[in-house]
This record gives sequence, structure tokens and C-alpha cells, in this order.
Amino acid sequence: MRPGPGGRRGGPPGMMPGEKPKDLKATLSRILVYIGKNRRLIIAMLAVMMVATLLNVIAPTIQANAIDSIAQLDAGALVKWLVVLALVYFSSAIFTYFQNLFAAMLSQFTVKVMRKDLFAKISRLPIKYMDTHKHGDILSRMTNDVENVSNSVSQSLGSLISGVIMLVGCFVMMLIHSWLMTLVSMVTIVLTLVVTKFLSKFMRKFFPLQQAKLGQLNGQIEEAVSGCKTVKAFTHEGKICEDFDRTSDELKTVGIKAQILGGVMGPCMNTIGNFGFLLIAVVGALLASRPETDMFYISIGTIQAFITYSKQFTRPINEIANQYAQIQSALAGAERVFEVMDSEPENAGGSEPFEIENVKGDINFKDIDFSYVKGEQVLKHFDLWVKSGQKIAIVGATGSGKTTVVNLLTRFYDIDGGVITLDGQDIRNIPVEKLRGSIGIVLQDTVIFSDTIAQNIRYGRIDATDEEVVEAAKIARVDDFASKLADGYSTQLTEGGSNLSQGQRQLISIARAVLADPKILILDEATSSIDTRTEMHIQEAMVALMKGRTSLIIAHRLSTIRDADKIVVISGGKVVEAGDHDELLAQKGEYYKLYQSQFAGIAT
Repeated sequence: MRPGPGGRRGGPPGMMPGEKPKDLKATLSRILVYIGKNRRLIIAMLAVMMVATLLNVIAPTIQANAIDSIAQLDAGALVKWLVVLALVYFSSAIFTYFQNLFAAMLSQFTVKVMRKDLFAKISRLPIKYMDTHKHGDILSRMTNDVENVSNSVSQSLGSLISGVIMLVGCFVMMLIHSWLMTLVSMVTIVLTLVVTKFLSKFMRKFFPLQQAKLGQLNGQIEEAVSGCKTVKAFTHEGKICEDFDRTSDELKTVGIKAQILGGVMGPCMNTIGNFGFLLIAVVGALLASRPETDMFYISIGTIQAFITYSKQFTRPINEIANQYAQIQSALAGAERVFEVMDSEPENAGGSEPFEIENVKGDINFKDIDFSYVKGEQVLKHFDLWVKSGQKIAIVGATGSGKTTVVNLLTRFYDIDGGVITLDGQDIRNIPVEKLRGSIGIVLQDTVIFSDTIAQNIRYGRIDATDEEVVEAAKIARVDDFASKLADGYSTQLTEGGSNLSQGQRQLISIARAVLADPKILILDEATSSIDTRTEMHIQEAMVALMKGRTSLIIAHRLSTIRDADKIVVISGGKVVEAGDHDELLAQKGEYYKLYQSQFAGIAT
């Protein structure tokens, strides 16, 4: 179908500089809902994470005991503590491996469900959404943004949970050793929190914009690839390269700012950590120099333990700080994903009883008003009655609203005013799936999927047998070229059918309609890309196909519609003329002008 004004180039505006995620808490909570769907895996990951972290927490205390054994010249105790320490490290390595394994599995399971939900939602979005959003941006949300969430769940989630356990464990162990040294260690924690909060305000400005620019860039790539023939035909290579470079430069600028701020976080945390080590060493040395009977006295081993605990205490914060850029990118990406998921789905229609087998095909457009863009009406008080079994041709100048009639009948778009009925029922009260199931369509822009010829034809009716597929292909003259190919109907077609001629692609589209065996047939520019000889061949098949069916033909080539029961001329969004071919020529109105414009040269 012809897209509404703007087509896929009419994408949504990107996020502006300085714009933050709209609702950080809501986005995070929705991610957690997806993560929470794998409860068994979460429990397993938390269990091994708890053990691995606690083993790391007790290791510094064992180190302290070993160091104190050296100071006390107790070789037996030293050997004992070293053996215990080796077992702790070995066990920690094993549990850490499973922690990383479970985190990776959780990440993949989470994004699999998210990707499935996103794809299902995209398939339920109305045509209007696709016509007003860049396809490349939608693709970017499906791939890049979801992948960012995956990486964040895999790396950041594990760091966050184990970090919390590590913080609590280290804090308890430090209190056990010395409450005074614990207070000294807290200085670095306060500094870390202050710096993190300060830098995060600036970082949030750029990551949503970075994701939006990436989506815009993907949109340009998608358009350049899908429209490469048009680009080359009009020698616009230089223009699209300029546009691409401009967007790429904008992405580079935003990306540099985001990464610089993300890169600053790590060095800041390291500097604060080093300051903390120095502070602990100085205060610890002063306390260690006191008599052993002093209440503030600590051993050399305890100083070593505190230095390690301080490092372990700040490590989770540093890791999260270093991953802050990735977390922000993931949250921005998740928000873009949820924006699609929250988009209004296609109206599924009503629930009135409707059986496809009983459809007669009586169609009535009553006083229809419609506009793709508010304020720019395409149809105005449009009326059209198509009786059951009639073959109606709709003609008119480009932009007159011919294809819009089809868009409304199939409910690709909904009317602004009036009513459309099928066999007396308002089509808005009929389930969309059943409504479309009763209509066979040959689109003017044929879509070929990356699959075999047979499967592309079978798109008309997915449960059709091979024999039925071949029979439909023969009627539509697909067999004329398919049977001559080395692999026949098993010939693999490329995406978009680039290894077929335009006429062959359209013949496959016609074969789909034949296979669907619909009650209502719509031919939208069905033969506009087929040569005259091929057109003559398929006209006979089309006559047989349309017999007994309600048929709507939309074509600029008036030679294909002379035998229509009624020809309807649309101009200015209204039906201005209606009648058969001879009647309309005799009136010498709009149809006569269109006919003369096509055949006057031939007549002379």
C-alpha cells in the first residue's frame, strides 16, 4: 500500500541535547520485571554469588592472621593459614566462574523475552506507525538498544548484587577489627558518593541523545541500501554521503562527550581509592605504634587487612562507576524499546460474529472523511457502493485517493468520519484478522521475502499444499519462469527479490492472491510493472479469478479496466463520475480526459 504522507522518512524527532530519560525508575523497574521472569536462575546466581563474595570477604582476615604468624615467628600457624587461604582462593574462583556463567545465561534469557515481546508488538503496530517512523530507527531499537540491555544485565547486574554483598561483608569485618579504622575508611566512601552523584548529572544528558542519533544513522543506512537503485539513478551518492557524514559527525560529538564523562569516572574513583589507602596506612601506622595494651592498638596484619578491605569496599563502587556509561546507555536503550512497546497497537476490531466462508462481498462507503495528516483531507464525504460480485475499477489522477480507499477497506487506517460496511456490518465491529482474511490483495509494491518461490507464494495461504501452490502459480503465469529454473519452486530468492525482474515479482504477488481464494479481490496497480505480452496472458487468469467475487481494481493503465462493471473516477477526494467505459467516454468528463491522455497518441 502507498504509505501516508511522510512515509518512512517521517521519523520521530530525536531526543534533544540535555534531555534526560523520561522516567528512570519506571524504566529500571520494567527491566527488573523481565529479569524476574527467570527466578530459578536468579536464585542459583545469587547462591553462588553469595558464597563467592563471602569467600573474598574472609580472605583478608586470613591474610592478616598469616602476617601476624610471621611477626610471631609461628611457622606452624603460618602454614595452616596459608593452606586455608589457598583453599579459599580456589573455591572463590570456582564459584565466581559459575556466577559469571549464570549472569550470562540470565542476560540472554532476559533479552530473548524482551526481543520476543518487542517483535510481537512491532507486528501488531498499525501501518500508520510504520509510515511515520524511520525503519532504520525501529531496527536500531530492536538490535542495538536490546543488545545494550543485554550487556548491562550480563556485566552490571552481577557487579551490583555482588557489590552490595561485598559492601555489607567488608563493613562488618572492618567493624570487628577496629571501629576507629572503619570510620577512617568511610571518608573515601563519602567522597566516592559525592563525585558519582556530581558526574552522573552530566552523563545523563548525553546517553539518550547518543542512542537517538544511532537510530537516525541506522535509518539513513537502511534507506541508502533499500533505495540504492534510485540513489544511483539520480546520482545522489554525494548527497546521501553528505547526510550520512553529518549525522555521523553529530553521533561522534555526542559519543565523545558521553565517553569522556564515562572515562572521567574511573580515574576519579581510582584517585579517591589511592587516597584512602594512604589515609589507612598513616592512621594504621600510628595505631600500630601504640602499646599492645592500648584499646586502639592494631597489628600489622590488621593494617594489611584494612588496606585490602578498603580496596574491596571501594571496588564495587568503582566497578559500577566505570560501568556507569554502559548502564546509562542501557537505560536509554531500554526506554526507547519500551516506547515502542507502549505505542498504541492496531485496533483488533470488534467481536461481532463474522464467518469468512459466508462473506458475500457487498461493500458500502458512506459519507467517508479521512486524512493522513490532520487538516489535510484526502477523502471528503466519499460515497461508494460495490455490490456483491461486481468488478469495480477506481481511477483518478495521482494523489486523488485511489489507494486510500483500499487502505480504509482493509483497515490499514481508520476513517475519521462516516462508516464502511461489509455485508451490512460496520467493518470496525468485525475482527481485523477475519476482515483481512476475506480480502486478497495484490499490492503495487510487491514484497518478496528471503525464501523460496514456493514459500513466497504460500504466503497467500500458509497451509496450502505443494500442488495448490503450483496450480496458483500456473494461473498467475509464475510457472512460465519458475519451472525453467534449476531448482524450480525451491529457488531461493534474495531479500526484496532482487534476483527476479519486477514483472516476475508482481506475478508472484498475483499468485498469492490466487492461492488465498478470497471473497473480495483488490488489485492495486497490479499490472503496472508487467510488459504488454505478459499482461495479456494474465488478464485471462484474472477474469477467471474475479468471476463471482467482489473485485476492486486500481490502475493507471485504463486498458486493463474496460470490461469493469463500473468505473469510478475520484477527484478531490470524491467520486465525480461513475459508469461503464462507454458511458464515461460519452460524458467527456474526467475519465475522458484521462483516457485521451493515454491513448490520444495511439489514435493518431
